Amino acid sequence: MWSCDPRAALDRYPFARVVGRVAVALTLVSLAGCAGGDGFRPMYAPDATGASVQSRMAKVDVAPIPSRVGQRVRNELIFQKTGGGEAESPEYRLDITIREALASTLVKNTGEALSQIYTLDANFKLIRLSDKQVVLQGASHGRAGFERFQQIYSNVRAREDAENRAARTVADDIKTRLAAVLSSSKI
Repeated sequence: MWSCDPRAALDRYPFARVVGRVAVALTLVSLAGCAGGDGFRPMYAPDATGASVQSRMAKVDVAPIPSRVGQRVRNELIFQKTGGGEAESPEYRLDITIREALASTLVKNTGEALSQIYTLDANFKLIRLSDKQVVLQGASHGRAGFERFQQIYSNVRAREDAENRAARTVADDIKTRLAAVLSSSKI
């Protein structure tokens, strides 16, 4: 007869009780090692100096990015880090270069594409302005699909929507990486 009561299972298999206690003890020991210094702590919590990630993010100047999509990525980042304002006395500069691509999918035998995928690749560098050292370097990617229609305006609008979604994805990814690096008091 099967029982859904976990206590009955522990009574039936005493080894499971020992394994469970060992697992809990190992978890507590590993977390205790992280408690000191710059170990485990929430990313958006203030660091040892009392500075928050938001205040550090506000000191990042996002350099202009060419093209409409580049401007969209830049605007998303500025809005996410300062609420729309420019960086006050910047300590860092974020340089981003983007590359856009368009791939057709679901092609008819007449050669007409029924849908397309917009791809946005961004390479970025976070540079400390005091010594021009690169603190963070990486790449981010965003993809968004869209349907093709008979009307030209619908196609233009669908592509712009896909570009905006890809730009938002890239900006979110870059912002998360910046927050992870800036939350460390070691930079």
